[in-house]
Amino acid sequence: MSSIPMSSIRPLMPQRIEEAHSRLDGVIRPTPLIGSETLDRIVGAHVLLKPENLQKTGSFKIRGAYNRLMTLADRQKSRGVVAASAGNHGQALAYAATRAGVTATIVMPTTAAIAKIDATRSYGQSVVLEGVDYQEARAAAAKMCAERGASFIDAYDDAYVIAGQGTVGLEIADEVAPDVVIVPVGGGGLIAGIAAALALRAPNAEVIGVEAAGSPQLSASLAADAPASIGRPVDTIADGLATGRIGAIPFEVMRGRVKRAITVDDFEIGEAVLLMLERLKLLAEGAGAAALAGALKLKDELKGKTVVLVISGGNIDINLLDRIIGHGLVKVGRLFRVAVDLRDRPGELGKLVSVIAATGANVRAIDHDRTRRDVAIGGARVMLELETRGPAHIEAIREQLKTHGYNFEVPALG
Repeated sequence: MSSIPMSSIRPLMPQRIEEAHSRLDGVIRPTPLIGSETLDRIVGAHVLLKPENLQKTGSFKIRGAYNRLMTLADRQKSRGVVAASAGNHGQALAYAATRAGVTATIVMPTTAAIAKIDATRSYGQSVVLEGVDYQEARAAAAKMCAERGASFIDAYDDAYVIAGQGTVGLEIADEVAPDVVIVPVGGGGLIAGIAAALALRAPNAEVIGVEAAGSPQLSASLAADAPASIGRPVDTIADGLATGRIGAIPFEVMRGRVKRAITVDDFEIGEAVLLMLERLKLLAEGAGAAALAGALKLKDELKGKTVVLVISGGNIDINLLDRIIGHGLVKVGRLFRVAVDLRDRPGELGKLVSVIAATGANVRAIDHDRTRRDVAIGGARVMLELETRGPAHIEAIREQLKTHGYNFEVPALG
């Protein structure tokens, strides 16, 4: 927790953000806003992306981590620092600590993405795996601090961390006077800092938080008018949003400045990841794409406005990305999965493949199973995964299968 008294958090925050801005000069990479005609057309607004996925260590977290580290006294630095992280905060603190010559230990949940664990270690600091989620990792990190006399660097519930994240808001206001800024929300540090910065630099901007359906702590906190926990295990592909609670300090900073929470599910997040990758050539992790998912959900009320989407990070696990791409291609009709029943005799599979080939579809994968309990003796079930050109092409394939007398079914997306 921050050493600043809670009653002074809001009055001091503008000054802390300006100090952080000076402290981070030459350390972070200021990320310029990126326009997109594609998103302008889809959303019906002037959409600008704040690409913190291009930031050092792959997310906005370096801003808060470095700023907090530099506010420690020399004796605190000599005892080392400890943090809990699902990935991005840990990478940022490891990088910052190595740069500053400070020893750091990052406690990550055992469920953290392998890519994020490896990346954190690559910055030259220690990684310890404890707990099944962020909150359990945080408890283990707090215990470690007590045993070692080390300083705990919170991922979001710290005034100096929030001030560092608030420099994102300063950079936005330096480039544009937005009508709406949409920010992904986990523990609340990023949105609190941005809201505080924009309150001075762009006071007419509405700041909207986007949360994951599997970790809806912002809506719970706004409803209670107090920082709240969701009271159940988190469950979302957006691990950067999966904190399960809003921090007390972030909520105090954002109180009255953030009034709305938009909830998006994993399918909506996945579609946003795929849209950014395919149309904008930007790779975002689940949390990073949440703002776009929120904008797509709000597009009817965003029409004609200048909208900034904060793309908070790009450190996505490649295996997860593969699943997201597969789901997305199925949903938009670029990938068609179909199960076909055949007689189990020579030449039948070849005939089926010839029918498929005649439609112009490409077979991406095929599974031939004659031992399923729901398949008659003397029969076989063939599962085909086909690369297609869209919904009309899929309909043509279905018609060809019917014309040739095949019994088939389309497995539910899930």
